[in-house]
Amino acid sequence: MNILERIRSLSQQHLEAVIGIRRHIHANPELSFKEYNTANYIISVLDKVGVPYTRIAGTGLSVNLQGCKPGKTIALRSDHDALPIEEKNEVPYKSINNGVMHACGHDAHTAALLGVLMILNELKNDWEGTIKFIFQPGEEKLPGGASIMIKEGVLENPVPESIIAQHVFPTLETGKVGFYSGAYMASCDEIYLTVKGKGGHAAMPATYINPILIASEILVELNNKFMKNPKQSIPTVLAFGKVQANGATNVIPQEVFIDGTFRTMNEEWRNEAHALIRNIIATKAKEMGGLCDVRIDIGYPVLINNPDITATAQKAAEEYLGKENVIALEKRMTSEDFAFYSLLKPACFYRLGTANAAKGITSGVHTSTFDIDEKALETGMGLMAWIAINELKKK
Repeated sequence: MNILERIRSLSQQHLEAVIGIRRHIHANPELSFKEYNTANYIISVLDKVGVPYTRIAGTGLSVNLQGCKPGKTIALRSDHDALPIEEKNEVPYKSINNGVMHACGHDAHTAALLGVLMILNELKNDWEGTIKFIFQPGEEKLPGGASIMIKEGVLENPVPESIIAQHVFPTLETGKVGFYSGAYMASCDEIYLTVKGKGGHAAMPATYINPILIASEILVELNNKFMKNPKQSIPTVLAFGKVQANGATNVIPQEVFIDGTFRTMNEEWRNEAHALIRNIIATKAKEMGGLCDVRIDIGYPVLINNPDITATAQKAAEEYLGKENVIALEKRMTSEDFAFYSLLKPACFYRLGTANAAKGITSGVHTSTFDIDEKALETGMGLMAWIAINELKKK
């Protein structure tokens, strides 16, 4: 039996255990940077496998798995934080933590990566080099667990030449995967505005400067300018989802608070756009007799899939699953903190199909009814193990 077939066989053998791991993590979700019990549970699995680990970034873990001989080093990454969502699924593994749910599939990512570790540990006499397994906290919350783990040295001792991750994809049927080469996911920055006017009695317009009107003009001006932005060819989103003005029918407030997001696919334009946003806001507020404080919290960068690493991974996927089960992805304006790794190392971030329409498993991520077809875990751990073997063999 060749190594590909052995990986397939081991994926089937470990599926029940990996499903159990996923269900335990799913039932016991923890929010970003608070994944203490989750980290301890992962450690309990690593102890059973018999591999040493290093704690990093509080609730993160790193494992260096050695092959039969020295060689190149690569990294595989998963994340394990949950979201502040109340689960509505009626399943045996439903979240027992009120208001917290694994609604983005990080439980599946972690379980699958532990499955990869089990498989490659059993096959370590058949491959050369080192595989660094990264179990990362805090993907869902700025500044992102990836950035903290990098600062604390997760990409050192040894230094990986490349890094690979997979993410659930609820619009793709189980048994299929997707790849995109190049800039795949957008940067993501948070924008907070405090529009300042002069409050007063609504019946006496000569005595106040209405910050609500200033805020509305700012939003319209930003929308108009970015609809006609000088970088039309670069995918860009500027959107505001929260406006708060604590006035009343006859009370003009002193301030208005606005929260929004800026996303794009180009780091140079990203920096230019920040300056443009500040200038548009300052100019419009001044024109109307007010002021506006602007705070832009820098979030995740553009996620770039290295063409060479992605080509190797896609070819491996076609060998493992068949070409008919490997699709081309489209760019997304969503963001992922895996982008921090992709700035430093050649990277591949691909999508794992988890849908099963016949079973009614079709809900999107970040929804209260999100779930996965657990058969996808067999695909996820087997394929990632095969991709890792191929990346290690590549000169």
